Amino acid sequence: MTILSDASIRPYRVDIPQGELDDLHARLDLTRWPDELPGVGWAYGVPRDYLRELAHYWRHEYDWRKAEAALNAWPQFTTTVDGANIHFAHVRSPEPDATPLLMSHGWPGSIVEFAAVAGPLTDPRAHGGDPADAFHLVLPGIPGFGLSGPTRETGWELRRVAAAYHELMGRLGYERYGVQGGDWGAGILRELGRVRPDHVIGVHLNLLPNSGATAEPDPQELAALDASERERTIASWERMRAWTRDRQGYADIQSTRPQTLAYGLTDSPVGQLAWIVEKFKEWTDSADRPEEAVDRDQMLTNVMLYWLTGTAGSSARIYYERAHADYWGTPPEPSPTPTALADFPRDNFIPLRHIADRTNNIVQWTTYDRGGHFPAMEQPELLVGDVRRFFRTLRENSGGLG
Repeated sequence: MTILSDASIRPYRVDIPQGELDDLHARLDLTRWPDELPGVGWAYGVPRDYLRELAHYWRHEYDWRKAEAALNAWPQFTTTVDGANIHFAHVRSPEPDATPLLMSHGWPGSIVEFAAVAGPLTDPRAHGGDPADAFHLVLPGIPGFGLSGPTRETGWELRRVAAAYHELMGRLGYERYGVQGGDWGAGILRELGRVRPDHVIGVHLNLLPNSGATAEPDPQELAALDASERERTIASWERMRAWTRDRQGYADIQSTRPQTLAYGLTDSPVGQLAWIVEKFKEWTDSADRPEEAVDRDQMLTNVMLYWLTGTAGSSARIYYERAHADYWGTPPEPSPTPTALADFPRDNFIPLRHIADRTNNIVQWTTYDRGGHFPAMEQPELLVGDVRRFFRTLRENSGGLG
């Protein structure tokens, strides 16, 4: 893809006008609440009592200005790539020989996810680690998401985002770099590693696309596996069946009618809150409420980046663009780039090694006993350790990552 854009990099600070916060508060005060069936818990969606409590906290106790100041502690910038505005934080390590690392969120996430891992990754010396494991972090928002949105034209699917990310790293002077991501970030960055193996030194993922069971395994397939992988394959299929039955609806809507959905979410903060918070409950290592796994204020800051930028619709469009891309439904193309998977048990799908090895150069696979879809928020120490170990191994095996 030819990238034609103004290549300037512009400093940026988050500075939301007070009028927008006043408007949010007024809308929260005027929320029109729906009825609810008794005793159904989360089965039909977010419980009303829980959401009313959370919305009250958002209105009266959550401090956006505190969150805004925390975001502004990171050096932030914008640049235009392929006609899209990309907002990103660029957190350089004090270690001059640090490895450049691009980390990408997914939906319904944002760069807020990386608040707890940025310090240990960029400055391990200050966090009890080895300074040789330091990274220069680049944390972009996906085009169309939050401060990187909205996009102004069609076609922003994951391959186009991958090309834009590579262009961004080049503008920052990083010829060779690593990548890390989950959810959409995983799909984008696996693709970046596949098409740019001369530039991407390693791909670290906490979700591996196209690696779970998609059909009921037949007895012959199961017989060829060892006992552990056989049991895992059955579990992977059962989780996929449950996903298709109970959890697929949001993706079907965003893949087919993102514009229609956008009207409700852009007009109603409680609607936007419910649409996102449901996923933090379902996709994390939590039982009754998402705050068991993630910090409440951090989750609300993530919601705020969607609400304040009005990007419910433009972030959803990545689902539509993928579902209508000419490559959708075709088998994944093999990637030669060294790849690591940090497998957290409460993520949406159970990855299978015998499937992953067909199209990925897996050199590190670690299964953990806790954590879910948002490990940078849920289990930051585990994720940091996994990322460090992967790139340390690459460094030691190659004599350096330059």
